[in-house]
Amino acid sequence: MISIENTESLVAVTVFGEFTLADYKEFEELVNYQIQFHGQVDLLFDLREMAGFTLDVAWEEVKFSRAHPHDFRRIAVLTDSEWVTWSAWLSQLFVEADIQVFNDEPDARAWLGAPAEFSQ
Repeated sequence: MISIENTESLVAVTVFGEFTLADYKEFEELVNYQIQFHGQVDLLFDLREMAGFTLDVAWEEVKFSRAHPHDFRRIAVLTDSEWVTWSAWLSQLFVEADIQVFNDEPDARAWLGAPAEFSQ
């Protein structure tokens, strides 16, 4: 299950439990809309409550990243998992965005330049 918040320049996704292909497709649809109408976007992925993801999500993420190498400015990942941190760095092979991993949401939002009223 995911929760998505967005402004013109920021899409924030929080994953709860297993990250499924249906969840990822929902994220993709919103991001494609944002890119089409607003240009480059920043992403905030809060994966601290993620229990895991399906193999088809991993494959879809690779395809999506390769299709959008120039469409993201910054990507912040919130996690305390070394595996997720490693996979975030691996994502830099496919996109030109700056990617940073954070343990603290206010730090991640500050790095992204997100307005205070956007944070939860």
